[in-house]
This record gives sequence, structure tokens and C-alpha cells, in this order.
Amino acid sequence: MNQALIPIQMLIYEVRGQKVMLDSDLAELYEVETKNLNKAVKRNMERFPKFFMFQLTEEEWDLLRFQIGTSKAGKLGKGGRRYLPYVFTEQGVSMLSSVLNSKKAIQINIQIMITFVKIREFALTNKELSQRVLELEKYFMQYAKENNTEVEKINQAIDYLINITKPAQIGFKTYNQ
Repeated sequence: MNQALIPIQMLIYEVRGQKVMLDSDLAELYEVETKNLNKAVKRNMERFPKFFMFQLTEEEWDLLRFQIGTSKAGKLGKGGRRYLPYVFTEQGVSMLSSVLNSKKAIQINIQIMITFVKIREFALTNKELSQRVLELEKYFMQYAKENNTEVEKINQAIDYLINITKPAQIGFKTYNQ
């Protein structure tokens, strides 16, 4: 699958409460082999603390494979990976640009950083919208308490409309002679 055709945000997953990218997805974006990307990282491990990069557990990898629809061939062993994948947080992806010093890596890193920023902005916007809805809900509840008679009239009108539009009898009549 050509990752260039997939928007970067589709390659960002949530693992252990963090937004991360798979080593294999990053390698494909950078146009290097996954094993070479991981070798470069291992040569520079001091640049990648646990909150920049970590290796998935087998359970996490199975859940992620299910989420992204990877076949059994993507599983460890025959026809798949030999090792559990590494994932990189936003900071880890940023650090990759210093380890993979190519023009392609720099261009891709810029795109990935922009995507992470957009995701963060979207999350903040949703949080603000949720807060506004909660405030409106509180306001309506307070209004309903203060104006109980008007709310009661609205409920009576709704009940009346339901009753007058309800059919007198459901079904059909049969006549026995």
C-alpha cells in the first residue's frame, strides 16, 4: 500500500493514551525500510526516551492490527514482522528528523508535525464546544426550574398534540354474523 496516498492523520493511532505512529508507516513515508529506520533509532537511543518511542506489547499490536485492518500476515512470524513494532509519539517523530538526515525525511516530518498540530487544535475545539453545550444545558435546566409553569404548559401542549393525532383504534375490525 502506498502511504503517500493515505492522509497522515489516518496513520496516527492512540496507544496508552498517546497519539503515535507505527515504525513501518513512518519508514514507508520516509521511503526507507522499517529495519533501517529502527537501526538508525537504536544507534541513537539516547535521543528517544520512553515518552518519545516505545515498543508495543503483543496485546497492543493485536488490538492495533484489528483497528487498522492488517491481515494475519502482519502478525509476528511467517510472512509478517519478526519483532513487535515500535511506535513514535509526536516528539519521537520530531526527533527522527535529526536521525534520518535526508530531504525526504525533513519534508515528511514537517507534514507530520502540521498534522499533529491540527489534531491538537481539533481536540481543543471539540473540548470548547463540549464545554459550551454543558453551559447551555445548565442554563436551560436553571431556566426550567425558575419557569416551571411554562415548561409544564409545553409538556401539556405536547401531550395534547400526541392525543389528538393518535388513531382511535389500531388494527382493523372484523364482523362476525
